[in-house]
Amino acid sequence: MGNCCSDVGGGMTAVGGTSPSATTGNQNDAVDLYLKSRGIHGHFSQIELSFSATSLRDRDLFSKSDPMLVVYIKERDGTITEVFRTEVVLNSLNPTWIAKYTITYQFEVVQTLLFHVFDVDTQFHNVEVKMLKLEEQQSLGEASCALSEIVTKPNRLLILDLARREDSVSSTHSQHRGKLTVHAEECFSSKTTAEITLRCLDLESKDLFSKSVCTFDFIFSYILFILLSGILVIFWYTSELVLQDPFLVISKLVESGISIPVCKTEVIKNDLNPTWKPVFLNLQHVGSKDSPLVIECFNFNSNGKHDLIGKVQKTLADLEKLRFGREGENLFLPTLVGQDYYNKMLKSKLFVDKFSETVQHTFLDYLAGGFELNFMVAIDFTASNGNPRLPDSLHYIDPSGRMNAYQKAIYEVGEVLQFYDADKRFPAWGFGARPIDGPVSHCFNLNGSSSNCEVEGIRGIMMAYTSALFNVSLAGPTLFGHVINRAALIASQSLADDAQKYFVLLIITDGVVTDLQETKDALVKASDLPLSILIVGVGGADFKEMEILDADKGERLESSTGRVASRDIVQFVPFRDVQSGEISIVQALLAELPTQFLTYMRSRDIKPST
Repeated sequence: MGNCCSDVGGGMTAVGGTSPSATTGNQNDAVDLYLKSRGIHGHFSQIELSFSATSLRDRDLFSKSDPMLVVYIKERDGTITEVFRTEVVLNSLNPTWIAKYTITYQFEVVQTLLFHVFDVDTQFHNVEVKMLKLEEQQSLGEASCALSEIVTKPNRLLILDLARREDSVSSTHSQHRGKLTVHAEECFSSKTTAEITLRCLDLESKDLFSKSVCTFDFIFSYILFILLSGILVIFWYTSELVLQDPFLVISKLVESGISIPVCKTEVIKNDLNPTWKPVFLNLQHVGSKDSPLVIECFNFNSNGKHDLIGKVQKTLADLEKLRFGREGENLFLPTLVGQDYYNKMLKSKLFVDKFSETVQHTFLDYLAGGFELNFMVAIDFTASNGNPRLPDSLHYIDPSGRMNAYQKAIYEVGEVLQFYDADKRFPAWGFGARPIDGPVSHCFNLNGSSSNCEVEGIRGIMMAYTSALFNVSLAGPTLFGHVINRAALIASQSLADDAQKYFVLLIITDGVVTDLQETKDALVKASDLPLSILIVGVGGADFKEMEILDADKGERLESSTGRVASRDIVQFVPFRDVQSGEISIVQALLAELPTQFLTYMRSRDIKPST
């Protein structure tokens, strides 16, 4: 086994294939690390885009157009980069292109795609598409959309109207230039996961002085015993006492004959008849149910040089048969005889106590099935923000159009989430202010209405926020409990109506929450609902206490009655920590949202519509 697990603490834990992650379905940690090293954070999925068009303009005189599609990505700074070209389809006004474009979908980022259809002139038909000069081809039309607009559509299919670039910015009616259909497919060889519980019987003991039973006193006692009673007796005696610290390593065999580890169980100490915790093997990772697997049983050594006890070679299909046949499979041990190895059959056996298959639906599966993310916002209007009419206020509205921290958080988070909300009507509240001729309110409608809290789109939130600054008096203290309970009520009502909705509340604040225990109580109660809460801390306050609300370190929130939150629903980010530009506020806030969404859905066995 070499030194694959040289540290005792880490080496004795299970690695890979254990406990089906409620995060991103079939996420590959190596790929995740690779993408993060290149600036991609949070949830990602590989998406394959297919293209077809109908009713294209005929630009050829004696035949039909010969269309080719070019795909561009538009960055936030306006930079446009070509990323893909299809093949040329000859003589067609209704082409279906074969070439597919694969892109990494990032939930936290608005990924704007531009599509441009060209008619390739006959004289260039023998030229490779990547060598074609686009300025020499005729434009048949172009269109644009965000990638999130495609993946949220039923069946992940979006139909776009093609237009000339000048038509798209003109106020006049644009000419008919056909339609472009874009279809997205998530790249998975399989979403099926096998849950397997493995057990061994009668493992053979090899070590004379196992670290599991041989303390210093134990060894010293036996040395004395050797001196008094003879070596032969002690060797016979220890063969009955020495136990193993066994663990399993499951590897897949590739065509070259090399075995690639897929997962490792935990180490069970001092046991010759161990039963390990279930392992979860995704068919994508092992290949298929008929792909050969090697299951090796090792005795753990803290120096990393683990002893092979025995192994078997089976497929998932074989393991399933072992489960239903209730029969064990003898382990074998490669043994050197002369200059050749042969497989020595052992009395030790491997049993399969459980084998079941489940489908792990992904975040995008739920979106394609009709689930929505509904955006809500609550804004801190306490006096510590400063007089909104003065430039040093956190609420100052700059005449030049430069956004303050509140506006920036609303815009960046809302810009992403708006695509996942069908009607784009967003509940918006303020807290910690005194409306005209009224007492301090810790949850008032941002639009000034006494009955309706919703506004139209992100622009509506911005306008309501600006208006509220001149219609309320900043006060205090900073209380979160009221707005969290209000959002929880909406989520609860939606759940009772069996709606396919998940709610996201953005709270923007300049100070540490005053009602910490009441906030904890509200969050613990809300953890059972389809709700996540994003908190942005603006200004220079010390937000250490706020980090208690974000259970990233594994400590679940506890209410005043001792009830523990069923899951983590809070993500807290101080605005100043993301102003360096390395990662945007929206990436830092939304990184955990798909995980929280999937944790909720899977814990309640809610499956997406098909």
